[in-house]
Amino acid sequence: MKTSWRTASLVVSAAAVLTLTTACGQDTPPPADSQNVGASAVPGDLGGIDTGAGEGASTSPDGGTGELAVATNAKLGELVTDELGLTLYRFDQDTAEPPKSNCDGGCAETWPPVLADDVAAGKGIDESLLGEVVRADGTKQLTVGGWPAYRYVKDVNAGDVKGQAVGGKWFALTPEGKKAQEVGEQPGLSTRKDPELGEIVVDKDGRTVYRFMKDQAWPKPVSACTGACLEKWPVVAPVDIDDTKGIRKKNYMTFTRPDNKAAQQTINCWPIYTFAGDKAAGDTNGQGVGGTWYAVRPDGEPVGAPEK
Repeated sequence: MKTSWRTASLVVSAAAVLTLTTACGQDTPPPADSQNVGASAVPGDLGGIDTGAGEGASTSPDGGTGELAVATNAKLGELVTDELGLTLYRFDQDTAEPPKSNCDGGCAETWPPVLADDVAAGKGIDESLLGEVVRADGTKQLTVGGWPAYRYVKDVNAGDVKGQAVGGKWFALTPEGKKAQEVGEQPGLSTRKDPELGEIVVDKDGRTVYRFMKDQAWPKPVSACTGACLEKWPVVAPVDIDDTKGIRKKNYMTFTRPDNKAAQQTINCWPIYTFAGDKAAGDTNGQGVGGTWYAVRPDGEPVGAPEK
């Protein structure tokens, strides 16, 4: 990696730091072993992780990474590429704070890590967002916005994006280090203006998101909706913070339900759900049901719930 950014510190916004919590409402600093650029990360065993690798995958591209560039894809927008125009990707099961790769062994054969040596930031690439992480074999892998970068062996021509959304875990990298999404594609969680309820949270399909007033948020999330309740009020599965728009990021966390071991998303530590009675995007048929179910504001507060 060129010295222009070898030792540059990864830019981490204050907002992102605030999302690191061990319990609801209790902010904590990053772990003591967390490092930015050049942080040592030892990948763990994949343990059966579905990497999205298909049979007959080709060999990895030869040659160095060279100067990173920004390419524009008609469906995905701006993407990071290497000097050959090959798309760079990130893996949802990696981490950015601290940087860590969880793609090793056979995974790394299908998704070759982008080495940090001799990399330079081209036009449109912010040097301060580039870094490196040490892999288990001692090689240094490029990071963008803290996320380890990879190529996909089935991308053989400049501009190929065959790795996009593979296994639901691999996504092309934007210049900011975020996941590329199709133009017009709705984030996993976002907000919309309802003519009666105001600004409320919706899922990727535009379905209204609700809170159950019998749930708890502090000191940790607890769901009181179990058994048959979950058939009417399906839980909102975990949504990556990068796949949200307009919602509160502080105390944005997931928890594991004790009844079925499924993971559930929260906003401001409150468990969130959709309603089976909402048949189309924009429906709010769950609002006020039983005097205990209410649509959710961007800060996690219930809309129209009676004051305690």
